[in-house]
Amino acid sequence: MLTYQIAAKDHLRRVDSFMRNLLPSAQSSYIKKLIASGHLKLNGAPADPGELLRLGDQITIKESSKTTALLARLTPELDILFEDTWILCLNKPAGIAVHRTEDPEEITLVDLAEALLQKRDGSGKLRPVNRLDKGTSGAIILAKSAVAAGMFGKMIQEEGLGKLYLAVVEGKLQKQGTIDAALDGKESQTSYVRLLQGGGVALLAVYPLTGRMHQIRQHFRMIGHPILGDKRYGGRSLTGFAGHALHSFRTTLMHPATGEEIDVPAPLPEQLLRLASRFGSIGEEALLAALGEIPAAEAATLS
Repeated sequence: MLTYQIAAKDHLRRVDSFMRNLLPSAQSSYIKKLIASGHLKLNGAPADPGELLRLGDQITIKESSKTTALLARLTPELDILFEDTWILCLNKPAGIAVHRTEDPEEITLVDLAEALLQKRDGSGKLRPVNRLDKGTSGAIILAKSAVAAGMFGKMIQEEGLGKLYLAVVEGKLQKQGTIDAALDGKESQTSYVRLLQGGGVALLAVYPLTGRMHQIRQHFRMIGHPILGDKRYGGRSLTGFAGHALHSFRTTLMHPATGEEIDVPAPLPEQLLRLASRFGSIGEEALLAALGEIPAAEAATLS
């Protein structure tokens, strides 16, 4: 029996995401079979693919020669959050661009993902469905075909994505609020809930109610509480921190091909966990506990 204790880096990760990163070269069908057959157990009980793991949970997997041969020898270069025949969802690190910018030599997230799938199963071109700034970490959706890109693009245009971000901002904020300030002449609203406060910074759950360019970053600059590391919008620089302290933590969508609602959480990257521990009461233990108590968007929105 193979046994794994869930660490901070996998807190609130989907079971199927944990297995995909544990067995990066395995076919998706094999991972589904392991879970569906009950050969994988979470705290001693069969688990569902979308069930969320928590710090201290225990996963056990029935050991076989095939499973042992597929185990990752090194930490995978890309963190896969969800995958099916239509899309690949990744936990993008801060500091890497999704699309190619003005530098033709720059390696992008799409480049790395295409190389991974080509090596694993000969897949081809990937197309981004949503966007994240280079300095922002978290969930990004890549379509595996032009048909998938069209379907998911239409879904986002008509229904949108459910988005929940985490941000570490400067200063002390009230418990809850909504920033209503136009950007580029267009109505723009961002709601937030304060999760933790300490060391002159606050950890926030952030709910963008509209989707303007750099909306979250600009809005918190406007109210005098810029995001840490966001030098473009007034945030103080962070030594050794790639990007800024903004993370796309949870994305929900209605799958246009299956009709299923998909919840894609993106565990916090290690550099953001380390950053939180530098600021007084926002230590790792308090941070992880707070993540399990984040209110739904409806409860966070102020009239």
